Amino acid sequence: MKLKIYSILAVALIMASCEKPAIEADAPAFDVTAEKTTYKAGESVKFMITGGEAQTISFYSGELLKDYASRTGRVADVAGAGATLAFTSSVQLGTQANQVTLLASTNFNGDYSSVAKLKAATWVDITSRFKLGTTTAFLASGTVDVSDLIVAGKPIYFAFRYNTKKQAINGIARQWFIQSFTLSSKKLLDNTLALTIADQASTGFRIVDDLKDKAPALSSITATRLTLQANTYLHAGLPQFDPANPIFDPKNPIYDPRDPAYQPTAVFKPFVPFDPASPNNDPESEHWAVSKAISIDKVDLGPDWSSAIKGLTNPVLTEFRYAYAKAGTYKATFVAANGNIDQQKVITKEITITITP
Repeated sequence: MKLKIYSILAVALIMASCEKPAIEADAPAFDVTAEKTTYKAGESVKFMITGGEAQTISFYSGELLKDYASRTGRVADVAGAGATLAFTSSVQLGTQANQVTLLASTNFNGDYSSVAKLKAATWVDITSRFKLGTTTAFLASGTVDVSDLIVAGKPIYFAFRYNTKKQAINGIARQWFIQSFTLSSKKLLDNTLALTIADQASTGFRIVDDLKDKAPALSSITATRLTLQANTYLHAGLPQFDPANPIFDPKNPIYDPRDPAYQPTAVFKPFVPFDPASPNNDPESEHWAVSKAISIDKVDLGPDWSSAIKGLTNPVLTEFRYAYAKAGTYKATFVAANGNIDQQKVITKEITITITP
């Protein structure tokens, strides 16, 4: 037992002796001064850089979204400021009218399990506030004030409800496209920058379809588009109900890996005749595309970013010029870094610059 302990200790000592010591990076020999500290808007500010041993240098101008103080993140408080909503839409195929309704709720509990659960909440119909597409060309809805829908301290949900009547009687259902869905705060950051509360991707639409196992809707969602479409109207004239259709021939070359016509995604399924008595051939249906809970109080803008003004392969930088477009007082910050595989050393230099009109 003692021999085993001694062996383990010996191995540990050998491994420790073999570990290479960390290579210490040299701190950048770096300094920055300004030719002067007051300039006019549009005038080129001249920064002189001395030391010359920094491997990389980045620059924060101190302007909006370029501020070193907000390098880890910036959150704008927009509580009580109100909001506007805008999107574009188009429609094609079919003939059914009035299939799409836009709704909003502040008391939906987030249960997306069924249409019945959605209907348990209070939804306000806001369709009439917007312009909806009438052709395949996308139509802008208009930028509409929805501040009256907001309840302080509560998130808001938006939903597109899609209704399908019996298609044999009312005509084929239409296909709708929704794009550029954007909820914006009425507050402007620094009185200039629009603040997007949620866009098409971050709105997080989800399809809720009660007939998904019997007569599934063909609606779909991508990061850039919401497609609303009914279930397939099943009737005896469809190719899938034609027993002579080649897809029902097990000898069809699309199923044979040795044949040039082979289709890897083709899966043979035996013929199933049309059932005229099935209630799922042409049902009246309803499904929704519902957003996630959208908070109206804050807008997360992410971190402010610097501009890289010197990289590893660039020559020594001795001068940098930058022009500020607007009057104001800015903290220009330079971040110089030297590093190796083991560590990095960083130095920051800050200069206050005053810009006059």
